[in-house]
Amino acid sequence: MVMKMDYIEISAKTVDDAITEAIIKLGTTHDKIEYEVIEKGSAGFLGINRKDAVIRARKKNDTNDNIRDFLESVFKAMGLTVTIQIEKEEDSNVVNVNLKGDDMGVLIGKRGQTLDALQYLTNLAVNKNSEEYVKVKIDTEDYRKRRRETLENLAKRNRVQNGGVIRHPHSFIKGDL
Repeated sequence: MVMKMDYIEISAKTVDDAITEAIIKLGTTHDKIEYEVIEKGSAGFLGINRKDAVIRARKKNDTNDNIRDFLESVFKAMGLTVTIQIEKEEDSNVVNVNLKGDDMGVLIGKRGQTLDALQYLTNLAVNKNSEEYVKVKIDTEDYRKRRRETLENLAKRNRVQNGGVIRHPHSFIKGDL
C-alpha cells in the first residue's frame, strides 16, 4: 500500500504555464512530475471567450520515496518515532534501509522475525507497481551483522564439538547431531 501524492488541478493561460505552475507548487522538476491535460484552453477571439488550460499533476515517487512513505505509515500506526536512512547499492537493484530510534528491539522481534516481516512487506509494497524489481534490505542497530556472527560462531563451536565434522544446516534442524 504505497502512498502516492494526490493530483492537484492547475489552470493557466497555456498548458506550458500550467505545467510550470505545477512544478513550482509541487517543489520539483519537470522530469519528476506526471500530468494529464484536462483542457487545452483557447485564446478566444480578441480575448473574448478565452478558456484557461487545465491540467492535473502530481509528483512522481521514486523507489526511495515509496520505501519511506510505506515505512513511515507503518511506524505511525505502531506509534514509533524512527529515523529512516536509505542507500542504494551501486550497480545493483538492492536498497539498504537502516532504521534508528528508541526501542528498536520492538522492530527486531524474537530472533529477527518482526524485522524480517517488515522487510518482506516493504518489498511487496515497493515492487507492487514497479517496472523493475528492487530488493529492499532492512536493518537496525546492526542486528543482521550481529545475528550472522552469532550463527557463524555457533556453527564453529558445533563443528569443534563434533570432531571437525562439518554438517549441513539441515542436520541441526533435524536433530541428527
